[in-house]
Amino acid sequence: MAEVRRLLGQSMPTSTAAPEGAKRILSDAARQRIAAAQKRRWAAARTGKGAAKPAKKRQMSAEGRQRIVDAAKKRWAEFRAQKAAAAKQAAKKTARKPASKKTPPAAPEAATE
Repeated sequence: MAEVRRLLGQSMPTSTAAPEGAKRILSDAARQRIAAAQKRRWAAARTGKGAAKPAKKRQMSAEGRQRIVDAAKKRWAEFRAQKAAAAKQAAKKTARKPASKKTPPAAPEAATE
């Protein structure tokens, strides 16, 4: 197939990616730099210099928690009030008006002879 394409003047598609399974080649200097950096990381971890202490958890006071609870209850009360008002308005709009009593149409008067 490649020869047919060559004869027709078509070029073979080339990919810029390395073929699958190909290994990257690092220079010796690069490998030494990587190894030295890893040794420094391990040394820092062993001495505890680089290890971060877990942050102390903050505790909320009972008063602060109560303020949050009260605010949430207030918000929900307002929400429910608005919802009830909207439902009341909707019910008012869709309520049927009582039928007005209509008088029957007047019968045409009988012609007198």
